[in-house]
Amino acid sequence: MPSSTAPVAASQAAYEFRVLTLPATTARNELRQLLTDEAEYGRWELARHRIYLGGARKVWLRRKIIRVRSTL
Repeated sequence: MPSSTAPVAASQAAYEFRVLTLPATTARNELRQLLTDEAEYGRWELARHRIYLGGARKVWLRRKIIRVRSTL
């Protein structure tokens, strides 16, 4: 399952995007479980989902980049 992660600046908040490319052989239940785990444990949310001819899928996940400011 190839994926990539890159920070991208939005209008107000900065988001980090992760792109997952899944083969057509991935079952719907497996995809649901994968996305549920990413959302629950990795704090990712679904930004975009595309299904191509032949059944291959591409899923874009995003999460806010939290910048911590020094208090010292």
